[in-house]
Amino acid sequence: MANKPGRAGAVRKSTSGAKVGTGGHGRKALEGRGPTPKAEDRTYHSAAKRKQLRERAEARSGTSSGGGDTRSRAPKRKSTSDEAEIVTGRNSVVEALRARIPATALYVAQRIEVDERVREVLSVANNRAIPIMEITRPELDRIAGENAVHQGLALKVPAYEYAHPLQLLDNLEAKGQLPLLVALDGITDPRNLGAIIRSVAAFGGQGVIVPQRRSVGVTAAAWRTSAGAAARVPVAMAANLTQTLKALKERGVFVIGLDGDGDTPLPGLELADQPVVLVVGSEGKGLSRLVTETCDAVVSIPIHAATESLNAGIAASVTLYEISKLRAATE
Repeated sequence: MANKPGRAGAVRKSTSGAKVGTGGHGRKALEGRGPTPKAEDRTYHSAAKRKQLRERAEARSGTSSGGGDTRSRAPKRKSTSDEAEIVTGRNSVVEALRARIPATALYVAQRIEVDERVREVLSVANNRAIPIMEITRPELDRIAGENAVHQGLALKVPAYEYAHPLQLLDNLEAKGQLPLLVALDGITDPRNLGAIIRSVAAFGGQGVIVPQRRSVGVTAAAWRTSAGAAARVPVAMAANLTQTLKALKERGVFVIGLDGDGDTPLPGLELADQPVVLVVGSEGKGLSRLVTETCDAVVSIPIHAATESLNAGIAASVTLYEISKLRAATE
């Protein structure tokens, strides 16, 4: 039966006449393909694409990630899974569109009450071919997030792209402007960041610096609190705040810390007419030790004895106003 013709696979092969060494034909296959390449070395992997983009950016700026110029690139902060933020509120959406931020979608509540801002938003979105989706208010509530005040509008934008702190200074020097920057030390509330960005825009400041760690970033909540000022005021990210402040000092910028226990009173601040970076600490812990040691002066705001301290956003606003007033008086 084994040799019955017509039964495929049933024929027994003869082992006579086997050649020596035929078992080695599959040795290469058995050895495998070797160690798995790194993600950035696999051309199809997203890490490899990011590496290529980074190398092209470094080539344009004449720097490399291996050392040398500390302005090679701004550090990246982890963002949401879809690499996007939702900007809510009519003022914030209008400002984001005016700043030509590359939005990917506009959400409009059904039966929205139309005013000048809504008309401008719809007009700009149509002109730029931004997809407009009319949805129910419950659905817009879900997209905007818990406790968000969207006023019937929400804009989907890419994750915020941070500048480099020293690049901010380069741009100001190229324009011949007197630097007035604000750095945050331990600020974790996005509403404080948004309020500070808004104050910087209101009182002639040109930028905000946030640390990469233990600090808030430009989130949708910060966008909303800034009332759209985040579209006009650049925010830079520092890998190490203390080292960044020292680098700014080497470039002739005075570092002024803001603390309730400061030994320099704010009124009549002598350094106001100089290049300044104002460092604002958290309401609870204040400035960190290393940052305090780096400051050229630690300033305090005179307040009534019945009040323990000021909110970080309010304290920054008061100080920026005083600096802008003193600068105006010397012009």
